[in-house]
Amino acid sequence: MKGESGIGAFAIQLMLLSLVAVGGVNTIVPELHRQTVEVAHWLTDQQFADLFAIAQAAPGPNVLFVTLIGWQIAGWTGALIATAALCGPSCVLTFAVAHAWRRFKDAPWRIATQAGLVPVTVGLIAASAFLLARAADRSLVAVAITAATAGIAYGSRINPLWALAAAAAIGFAGLV
Repeated sequence: MKGESGIGAFAIQLMLLSLVAVGGVNTIVPELHRQTVEVAHWLTDQQFADLFAIAQAAPGPNVLFVTLIGWQIAGWTGALIATAALCGPSCVLTFAVAHAWRRFKDAPWRIATQAGLVPVTVGLIAASAFLLARAADRSLVAVAITAATAGIAYGSRINPLWALAAAAAIGFAGLV
């Protein structure tokens, strides 16, 4: 199912997901995983985790992740279609809502809506982190590294890049 027919179906899914990606593309990672790995079988768990890691390591916006998935499904055409499908609807909606958002900046419903979206966004990002950790951690050492890195990032003021550098060194040494 890879190829042009697959990218059309994926584009429709992305257009719909773009409207609920409150907080960025990381909030829709679980659904992207479900669609691309579990339903359509375009990617394996490992490929999905690898594409996510590549997109996060590359300079630029998080949307590069979807571009890489599109490229994997249908080459350059897929990359362009996937990126446009994810960015287009949300850009149009954002443009329309921004005017109303500024106009009603002191309205109680706006303040309540904004406050209500914070825990939703945090929950969606946490679900994404769990899914990616589950897909990438293939050994007890990898699980321990992920847990230690998360603990350091959450529970200390140590820059998480130090934990990531240590994890990279462990991986480079072949211990994972």
